[in-house]
Amino acid sequence: MNILILGGTQFVGRHIVEAFLAAGHTVSILTRGQSRDDLPATVERLRGDRAQATGLEALASRSWDACVDVSGYLPQAVRASAERLRDHVDRYVFISTASVYAHPERHPVREDDPLSPAAAEDVTEVTGETYGPLKVTCEQIVQKVFGDRATILRPQIVAGPYDHTARYPYWVDRAARGGTVLAPGDGSDHVQVIDARDLARFTVKVVEEGIGGIFNLAGPRLSWAAFVAVLGVTSPVWVRTHDLKTHNLGFSELPLFIPEHDAQGGLMDVDNARAVAAGLTLTDPAATARDTRAWSADAGLSYALTPEREAEALASVRRE
Repeated sequence: MNILILGGTQFVGRHIVEAFLAAGHTVSILTRGQSRDDLPATVERLRGDRAQATGLEALASRSWDACVDVSGYLPQAVRASAERLRDHVDRYVFISTASVYAHPERHPVREDDPLSPAAAEDVTEVTGETYGPLKVTCEQIVQKVFGDRATILRPQIVAGPYDHTARYPYWVDRAARGGTVLAPGDGSDHVQVIDARDLARFTVKVVEEGIGGIFNLAGPRLSWAAFVAVLGVTSPVWVRTHDLKTHNLGFSELPLFIPEHDAQGGLMDVDNARAVAAGLTLTDPAATARDTRAWSADAGLSYALTPEREAEALASVRRE
């Protein structure tokens, strides 16, 4: 099959490109050419910017079996690509997010849960508040243009090699540093991610088998006690949520930690049953941790919670 990827050089997109190549397909990518590109030479590079009036000219007179939209964040850009490709691809796979749900406190979060109100199509700023609503609008555009030829994938927080977001990598890098580790909560809250390679393989599957619909993509749901054990942490010091707030330690400093009863708590309880029934396979969490660390060890990532600040917080908590 001939596959067009919108985006494709970074993290999730890179894994998707590699998965299609591994399955024997031919891949073209459309990018602005501004990000580092370590993809194989066999990938066709097309240049374009959906935000520009003439940004899709590289697609003129071309057709593909499927398009995977990894970089669709703004409605105007997604509408431009969807309408341009309507008669030139058989299936349009849109990579959305679990952040589209209106009630993220629900347990578990399922595909038929209410969505956030859609953002206006002229919104052009992606923030923590607009990210989910913008993705809702983008989903609606793709569904309207492609109908049953649309597939919407809503991944949980994505983890794995090439993850420059520094969320999941913080924990594997912190565990590798050893010593006493500040661990959030009391160990009974939960953490849930989706390995990027699992997302990528499922993307290939829905394209190969022509599977339409909407799918949550989430991996195993682990208690934090189980998660730090997977990481190999032997000396965690659990710091209660109240004390974390006292020391101004939030999601930025302790990424992935969302307390069970937080307003966003359901985002660590995303139901994946529909995707599993359709063929989603899941990587062992220990393999995700091991492979991410193998990459992150030389990635030069920086983190909000420095060793010095962590030590200060631990010392303060112990005094209290």
